[in-house]
Amino acid sequence: MARRALKLASLVAATSGIYLYGKKFLDPNDFGAVRVGRAIVTTAVITYDYLTSLRSVPYGSEEYDFLKSQVHLRSAERLRELCCANRGTFIKVGQHLGALDYLLPEEYTRTLKVLHSQAPQSTRQEIEQVIREDLGKEVLLLIVKQIFPDFEFMWLVEEAKKNLPLELDFLNEGRNAEKVAHMLKDFDFLKVPRIYWELSTRRVLLMEFMEGGQVNDRAYMERNGINVNEISRNLGKLYSEMIFVNGFVHCDPHPGNVLVKKCPASGKAHIILLDHGLYQVLSDSFRMDYCRLWQALIKADMKRVQKYSQRLGAGDLYPLFACMLTARSWESVNRGIDRSPVSASEDVEIRSNAAAYLPQITQLLNNVPRQMLLLLKTNDLLRGIESALHTRASASSFLNMSRCCIRAVSTYQRSKSHSLYRRAQISLTEALSLWQINLYELFLWLKGSQLGNWVIALLSRMHHSTY
Repeated sequence: MARRALKLASLVAATSGIYLYGKKFLDPNDFGAVRVGRAIVTTAVITYDYLTSLRSVPYGSEEYDFLKSQVHLRSAERLRELCCANRGTFIKVGQHLGALDYLLPEEYTRTLKVLHSQAPQSTRQEIEQVIREDLGKEVLLLIVKQIFPDFEFMWLVEEAKKNLPLELDFLNEGRNAEKVAHMLKDFDFLKVPRIYWELSTRRVLLMEFMEGGQVNDRAYMERNGINVNEISRNLGKLYSEMIFVNGFVHCDPHPGNVLVKKCPASGKAHIILLDHGLYQVLSDSFRMDYCRLWQALIKADMKRVQKYSQRLGAGDLYPLFACMLTARSWESVNRGIDRSPVSASEDVEIRSNAAAYLPQITQLLNNVPRQMLLLLKTNDLLRGIESALHTRASASSFLNMSRCCIRAVSTYQRSKSHSLYRRAQISLTEALSLWQINLYELFLWLKGSQLGNWVIALLSRMHHSTY
């Protein structure tokens, strides 16, 4: 009797399941076992591919390097397919991994970057399922851990766990959008969608519709008469202001979240900032150390680079930390990161060193303050945009950064000083430092302009005519 009842219950459950699936009331992704099962199969296939494809090839040979690149690419595509199939937090972690240019092989970051702007669209039921998917990100990171055993990804798990509830709280996203719009209201080129609060809840956010080309789409800008250098310069201004001056940072500036559009009426190019779910709030002490570290990096002051890197948790790995922050070689950091642009050979050197120093990078990421992790991700995304626009490491970006650092440090020092004389002294020093930067910027403009070339040629002729 019990056996018959069990069979009947099984038949009813199976029939109901088929009916619900057919009616779209039930989806295989609703079961954690299905998602985990996919992840396990993907791990097994990737592991088997690495073991069999590289087993009989001499390590370090050209054939080995070629085959390894092919396996990296196949494995990255399998990971991307897994993210798209499991959706939810798998997509989020895939986006994080796609931003780790300084850690993962190019085949992985290039393939997973697709998730920044071409992630599969989700139904409402799938979005609700995201909230219940805490297991998902850990399984995905275990897969990557299996592929790269030298790198410990648990810091990324903890950050994703902490940040995901905030990203899924749409009221929090709306407040962030309004805060950053007010904070940066003096930048007339910035557009942030208006929030319609009367039609928004924690799970539904209704905002103004805005459209444009992706910020890394150079061809779109050229077609629409948008100055690429101006966009890159303005994006740098936005983030320098957020990081150094305000300590309230939009930490997901991938190309799908940053659009550009030329205003038909004014002819000005606007930057449209979307997706305000993930922000990092920087403490004053962290922000000041970070300001002073960048000032030291720009001036190539190695003693202060060491001092402030160590204050930010880098310890004896401060040269590696400086290279990760700037995405420059140690030689370039010593020479001055504003002295010369990044060359192709330097890019290859950085990627090779990232692979060689993976354990040290792991140690460093576990030691730095948690505030630094999202900033590193943000830096990588911004550098990716600059690289696509061919504006990376321009002198103007460092000048804007220097201005913001000077203003931030001076404002902080004034707030801590009770002496009117001391506050006046700080303000005078600030004004002189900013004046020096403006003068240097004028010199660079003259040097690169037709007028500047004419003046230099005239002075040269006058010099030769005296002899």
